[in-house]
Amino acid sequence: MEITSIAQLDINGRYSYADYLRWKFEESVELIKGRLMPMPTPTRKHQGISWQLTLKIGNHFKQHTCRAYAAPFDVRLLDRHCSAIANQDIHTVVQPDLCIICDIDKLDDKGCFGAPDLVVEILSPGNSAKEMRIKKELYEENSIREYWIIDPDRETAHQFCLMDKGVYAPPVIYIHDDTLNCAIFPDLQIDLLEVFERG
Repeated sequence: MEITSIAQLDINGRYSYADYLRWKFEESVELIKGRLMPMPTPTRKHQGISWQLTLKIGNHFKQHTCRAYAAPFDVRLLDRHCSAIANQDIHTVVQPDLCIICDIDKLDDKGCFGAPDLVVEILSPGNSAKEMRIKKELYEENSIREYWIIDPDRETAHQFCLMDKGVYAPPVIYIHDDTLNCAIFPDLQIDLLEVFERG
């Protein structure tokens, strides 16, 4: 049976990437360890901030071997104890607002298979708890080297950097008129005042 609506699915069911590829509905969703996670419709402010960050980060990486991608862009991740790569064995597919991938071998026609180096998520109403807790744990588990959470309402950014032990250090918190200094790409600096005011 063709799946054209989220309403046709068991919201408490467990799904794989193979299932995800068969869905034909308009709504955006993510899979996190097999659980269906509907994505809220982004606000105008969310989209404005996303555009400003895309411009700044995209321009920075134009002459770089690393690649920058903006949502919608599928990033497939394995659970910590999984090693199989068949579609039915992948149970996590996320769509970060922005991500940077330096290992080009992780890229294919479907997106990225494996951990990006940098992930940026912009909060929307209804997804704050997910971004702050579930995704932080997911990205930490997959050894994503740096993770930014941008909060449009509070005009702040939380920067998480992976330590040698494979866990994130306590976040560095930037406020609206700070310059966010990327840890893994030291020459990447983001003027947050410009991002928030133009967003």
